[in-house]
Amino acid sequence: MARKPRVEFEGALYHVIVRGNHRRDIFRDQSDRVAYLDRMEHYRERYRCIVYAYVLMSNHVHLLIETGAVGLSKIMQGIQFSYTQRYNRRYRVVGHLFQGRYKSILCDRDAYLLELVRYIHLNPARMKRPQNPWKYRWSSHRVLLGEPGPVTIQTTSVLKQFGSNSSVARRGYLAFMKEGLGQGHLERFYHTLEQRFLGDEQFV
Repeated sequence: MARKPRVEFEGALYHVIVRGNHRRDIFRDQSDRVAYLDRMEHYRERYRCIVYAYVLMSNHVHLLIETGAVGLSKIMQGIQFSYTQRYNRRYRVVGHLFQGRYKSILCDRDAYLLELVRYIHLNPARMKRPQNPWKYRWSSHRVLLGEPGPVTIQTTSVLKQFGSNSSVARRGYLAFMKEGLGQGHLERFYHTLEQRFLGDEQFV
């Protein structure tokens, strides 16, 4: 069955999943991860999109991103193509680094923003060899707690749902995160309508 075209419009919120070709690693060391994040920040600023959350794993990436005037396809093309060029030059390889086209799920912001931020940031805890998500360096979790990060993260939309005072909001956010530990992989974030939408029929 032919894949349906992506739905793109200004202000759309997407959960993006990028995987290595044949599920191979796309990051071999710290330098690779830094390079990918540098490209994320470059294209975030260039195309004026908003990043709410990200996590870099060894063979895949999760992003929660809101587009502006420039569509998601152009943003992701910039990140993926420039990183692949750098990776192939560095390791003297050729061919595809990423698995086909990335997966993008258009999400109902009101229903899923908070839950997706938590799901993305808890990815390290769901590994075969779990890592501490509070200390994991390659996610945006600590930015929501007030620490600087390599990618500009829009924290206001998340934190304001836990309180108007920043310290109270961050404590509420951290408590919300801890409540999600042990949930494991949540299939409901992938059970989409028409293979593209996370939301009810009214949202679609």
